[in-house]
Amino acid sequence: MAKKKQPRFYLLTLGCPKNQVDSEGMSELLVGGGYRPTENPAHAELLIVNTCGFLEAAKAESVGALQELAAAKRPGQALVAAGCMVQRFGPDLAREVPGLDGLIGTRSWPDILPFLQKVRHSRRQEPVFHLPETGEVPVDSVASSRAVLGPRASAYLKISDGCSAPCAFCTIPGIKGLGHSRPRKLIVREVRALVGQGVKEIILIGQDTTAYGRDRGEQDGLPPLMEEMLRAAPELHWLRLMYAYPGHVSQRLIDVMATHPQICHYLDLPLQHGHPDTLRRMRRPHTVEKLLNWIESFRGAMPDAALRTTFIVGYPGETEAEFQGLLDFMQTVQFDRVGIFTFSREPGTPAYDLPDQVPEGVKQERYERAMELQQTISLDKNQSQIGRRLEALVDGAGDGVSIARSYRDAPEIDGFVIVEQELPVGEMVPVLVTGAMPYDLLAIPANQPIMVA
Repeated sequence: MAKKKQPRFYLLTLGCPKNQVDSEGMSELLVGGGYRPTENPAHAELLIVNTCGFLEAAKAESVGALQELAAAKRPGQALVAAGCMVQRFGPDLAREVPGLDGLIGTRSWPDILPFLQKVRHSRRQEPVFHLPETGEVPVDSVASSRAVLGPRASAYLKISDGCSAPCAFCTIPGIKGLGHSRPRKLIVREVRALVGQGVKEIILIGQDTTAYGRDRGEQDGLPPLMEEMLRAAPELHWLRLMYAYPGHVSQRLIDVMATHPQICHYLDLPLQHGHPDTLRRMRRPHTVEKLLNWIESFRGAMPDAALRTTFIVGYPGETEAEFQGLLDFMQTVQFDRVGIFTFSREPGTPAYDLPDQVPEGVKQERYERAMELQQTISLDKNQSQIGRRLEALVDGAGDGVSIARSYRDAPEIDGFVIVEQELPVGEMVPVLVTGAMPYDLLAIPANQPIMVA
């Protein structure tokens, strides 16, 4: 008897690391259900786009990708939209992309296999929807909440989903729901599995990682979770923390990060602004003095720490004085890494209807001024690393050089350490920093003698 041919699926992931993790989970479920992955959409019977709908630009990218696949779709292929944009704009998206066969929301992807059965057997002309409005991902049915990157040396690990913060500009609570923490035992089990596979760096992610456990009554659940991870996998090289909400950071978090050498002295702390009046309109923690004191304690405990943040310029009502306050704040704190975005007016958020919307030209001009300041700060920070010996994780190699990262560099958003030698990909190597640029460092292997002209 001839062996039954396995259907193939093509999965395109757009957006943030949280989407990458969801796509990894979907892929595992599909493979377990008899599908085979392919990187060529023309060879697939199933086409899936895991969309991003956080900002208008992300929405446009998602629509464009779906329309391109719909235009090339052949008989026998099914096109499915998944993820954040589906959750936010499901019916509208179906109208914008007529070739869609199914839409499954961001909190529904664990149901991908039974959902596909409905799509394949549907005789209706309109697409099949699976968009529950409430509830959380049923964690016990999830194949994984992790995504391994590149040469399989680094992995994202999602510890929570959704967000309960009241930020006026953000669409996440409407897309993902209120914050909910994954069970600790499942997280620790995945840490052990990743390290057993040879992963050297685990990056903790969630819409608000420092809110971990709050939905279950724990006020500071992240630090003990990190300690339990390290007890379960003491051979892990790096544990990196992303998306820390400023209102939930604590002294205990500082103590745990400073105590355990496997925890990178790196923190991603999205602040969004530096002027208290702007922060108040954003519905963000706006006690700037308290935040400055916490940062002083953080750096006092870890003088070599790298601090990353993000800012929004051009928020409704942002005056020139408020913007200057942001620049002054940046100058005072001297962040190692900064991402700057112009305000995006998103329907359904409180900020959409705020008065005194800032003109686009003013937003762009402020973006450029803030970036110019940060480039100067970043260059100074990088130049201070010259002569320092660092441990680096090699992400790629070729043409006589290696692209690596130190503890100061998160994957996909920060800079690189460019090493003047091809080194084993996926390995941790000691390097000596020899030069600096605004975003990247230059280095040689630490055991290589320095050539003097």
